[in-house]
Amino acid sequence: MLKTLRSRDAAMPFIMLTVLIDMVAIGLIIPVLPALVGSFSGSKSDQAYWYGVVAFSFGISNFLMSPVLGALSDHFGRRPVLLLGFLGLGVSFFGTAFATALWVLVSVRVVAGAMQANAAIANAYVADITPPEHRAKRFGLLGAMMGLGFIVGPVMGGLLGAINLQLPFFVAGVLAMVNLLYGYFVLPESLPVSQRKPFSWRAANPVTSMRKLAQLKGVGPLVGVVAFSGLAQFVLYTSWVLYTTFKFGWGPLENGWSLAMVGIVSVAVQGFLLGPLLKRFSPQRLAVIGLISSALAYALWGAATEGWMMYVVIGVNIFGVTVAASVQSLISSAADSHSQGQTMGAVSSLNSLMAVVAPMLAAPMLALVSHYPTGDWRIGAPFYFCSALQLASLCLAVLHFRRHRASLQATSHGVTTLDHH
Repeated sequence: MLKTLRSRDAAMPFIMLTVLIDMVAIGLIIPVLPALVGSFSGSKSDQAYWYGVVAFSFGISNFLMSPVLGALSDHFGRRPVLLLGFLGLGVSFFGTAFATALWVLVSVRVVAGAMQANAAIANAYVADITPPEHRAKRFGLLGAMMGLGFIVGPVMGGLLGAINLQLPFFVAGVLAMVNLLYGYFVLPESLPVSQRKPFSWRAANPVTSMRKLAQLKGVGPLVGVVAFSGLAQFVLYTSWVLYTTFKFGWGPLENGWSLAMVGIVSVAVQGFLLGPLLKRFSPQRLAVIGLISSALAYALWGAATEGWMMYVVIGVNIFGVTVAASVQSLISSAADSHSQGQTMGAVSSLNSLMAVVAPMLAAPMLALVSHYPTGDWRIGAPFYFCSALQLASLCLAVLHFRRHRASLQATSHGVTTLDHH
């Protein structure tokens, strides 16, 4: 009976549900965690400091452990590591709900970061069950689930948090436990025993894994694209609420709806438009167009003088939403079937590092411009920085695609010459 349930037909919907629950859980935290931290601190400056510590503790723990979990999934299979991740997620949410002091909160977030590599393992799982030519579309479907989670999560977090600050964490913990049970009874293993490889601590080192990612044939500067784009995205996440408060006087309600709008556009593009776009454009071309679009979007968000302009830019930045899926599919296609977990773990680890760095850059930038009057263009400094990061990503991507094309042409020319001889 279990074998019947664990059919490969269940694999893609399960992974999509996994990512959805992860993003709902993250979305639940956004409007509530700063307030929960504030309930343990005596002043606004203390609240800001400890919120930074909580964010940093999760990020650094996740950075160190993501490649370890990725390498473990290459050895033991995806299923057990995913189940461990759901368990860790549930423990972290219940632990946060029951936290009675800041040190407990920080400790719980360290444990959560160490056990949580669900997104990376989910990406490796999709790579296992999907031919290379269809990966961009399926990574896009995962992106759509993230967007859907980002619509539902902040709204749920705001509504539940208004009743009780701990309630969103209890609900998120229950969701994670439901995911654990569903995974245990339904999830099939995606990685055949013949394609597994021995676990190595050296390979699981985050620095080693990122170096291997950089050396992966056919990837090269794309690692820089992942890093810069990821940093821009996390600076955006860190800055959005404070920026819109300083610039337009927005409160939690306006911010909740604006984040929901980001999720709606993400779902529409990655769930419905990415497939048709990939038929019209190659992943390489789509990545380039997307980077141009997002560089412009960041600059326009920073320069916006009215709140409604933020919504307009969110709505027109359609191609910007396709960058992550396009680049991820190119990196995944460059890795062999034995190293998908480690490769996706390294990408996740790199993103986690950017999540650690982003608050250290965004907070001082916002502090420098916070004294300017409402509507002043200079308050957009963090977004101008993000725009510059996307332009740097664009340069790296174009450089890589030109070199790659020249390399392929040289190879095909060599083969043609040999055929003539």
